[in-house]
Amino acid sequence: MTMGNIKVIAFTLGNEEYGLNIDHVQSIERLSHITRVPNVPNCVKGLINLRGNVIPIIDLQNRLELGEGQYTENSRVIIVKYEEIELGLIVEKTSNVINMDTDSIEPAASSGVNTDLFEGVAKYEGRLITLLKIEELMKSEVNAEDAED
Repeated sequence: MTMGNIKVIAFTLGNEEYGLNIDHVQSIERLSHITRVPNVPNCVKGLINLRGNVIPIIDLQNRLELGEGQYTENSRVIIVKYEEIELGLIVEKTSNVINMDTDSIEPAASSGVNTDLFEGVAKYEGRLITLLKIEELMKSEVNAEDAED
């Protein structure tokens, strides 16, 4: 696989822009009814039924410890799939799909942020976009129950 360009869906949480590799994105949905589930980590908002699939919904802002997400008309659920796991991530709003040069991405380690969940920070048209590692997000979600104790 050549390092060159990746396609990233950009979205907003708080005043920051984030991105996810589009390879893992199934769809982007409007926020609909979420069925609450007892005894789950705070960031898990519940489940939705999407075209016959039951999908857990995560408040991504809460998951990244950026406070509680504010839901508006612009809020969207990004449905992501990694291996066999499907998950919905609530974001404030999605902006666009960006073709990004991999050379424009600084490794997360050099930025001093918690590197587990972050691929790196990309400079794109004067914007800084923090790229999330979907596999870490999913892995840590599956293991989040253990961390709550």
